Amino acid sequence: MKLPEAPTEKSFRSALHHPRVATVLGRWLGTAVAVCFLTGLYSHFQQNTPGWLHLPSRPAELYRVSQGLHVLSGTIAVPLLLAKLWTVYPKLFAKPPWPPSRKAVRILLERASILVLVSALALELFIGFVNTLQWYPWPFPFRQTHYALAWIIIGALFVHLAVKLPLVRAHWRRTPNARPETLPAGVTGLTRRGLFRTVAGSATLVGITSVGQSVPTLGPIAVLAPRKPNIGPQGVPVNRTAEAAGVTGIDVNWRFTINGPRQLSYTLDELRALPQSRSDLPIACVEGWSQGANWEGVRMRDLLRLCGAPPNARVRVVSMEQGGFYATSELPPEFAADPLTLLALRLNGAELALDHGFPARIIAPNRPGVLQTKWVHRLEVIE
Repeated sequence: MKLPEAPTEKSFRSALHHPRVATVLGRWLGTAVAVCFLTGLYSHFQQNTPGWLHLPSRPAELYRVSQGLHVLSGTIAVPLLLAKLWTVYPKLFAKPPWPPSRKAVRILLERASILVLVSALALELFIGFVNTLQWYPWPFPFRQTHYALAWIIIGALFVHLAVKLPLVRAHWRRTPNARPETLPAGVTGLTRRGLFRTVAGSATLVGITSVGQSVPTLGPIAVLAPRKPNIGPQGVPVNRTAEAAGVTGIDVNWRFTINGPRQLSYTLDELRALPQSRSDLPIACVEGWSQGANWEGVRMRDLLRLCGAPPNARVRVVSMEQGGFYATSELPPEFAADPLTLLALRLNGAELALDHGFPARIIAPNRPGVLQTKWVHRLEVIE
């Protein structure tokens, strides 16, 4: 019995495996990856700001938009990546030229870049999605790994584009005067245009049914979003509860202190007696969800003025949280001096719930939720 011959690249005759199709899908996927990378870079610098970079406190909702786009672009990249891989997988059956030549080296470099690119991108999208669920079944630190993989993806992408540039340029635009594609008589299936519509529709559907976690008007149809707006204590979701942070309540002798040029100490009633201000700001978390809320409390710049801090002072915020990566945070001068930045005591017209940081928390414009420190009991002025 004769065994069937192994498939070759020429065994796949569908017009959907054409370089033009791969180029179009590559453009879409490349756009999603670029948006995801740039917004992810912005989020990383928000949490690890280098000394040479000064991030602004306005627009107040910039981080909310940026991180929403980050998670959205990463989500829609999944169907785009799958479609792109399906289009080009016959290339896996292409036989490298023999004997070795310059062309063979180019093909080897191309396949190596694809291996790195696809592996890193698939892992990046997977751990990014799992992070939105706040599930970490791996031993490595998520944020540092996510950041490193992003640079590996960009490097591999540039190598891949450099190798494939002649082919990409040849198929970037549709051939002039090309006739509309039709299937041969008796043949059924997707045309190229049908494939493009299917992929675009799938990506759009996935995006619309997940972006509701950061766009409240789409919340009712956010069936793929891990978080829903308005669900949580006082109408605002919570990532880290007081129990998880090891905060069970406050002692009757609790005092809020400021370590600065002048040492200040307040009871909760004394904080409430200080001039109160209001800020309408969102909580915007790295997982992509966000929720606007009304906050009331004492302006940070008023507290700094009371303790005699200079106008350009940075502030270290210290929480009662037991351990964790974000038990302390720092407010750069631009944020500490912004009139919207509060030591918040009330949320949506009521005293802070314990899970939202009772007795006091930080709320500032254009900041990730992990830096809006809860259960604050001390400020340290850094000149």
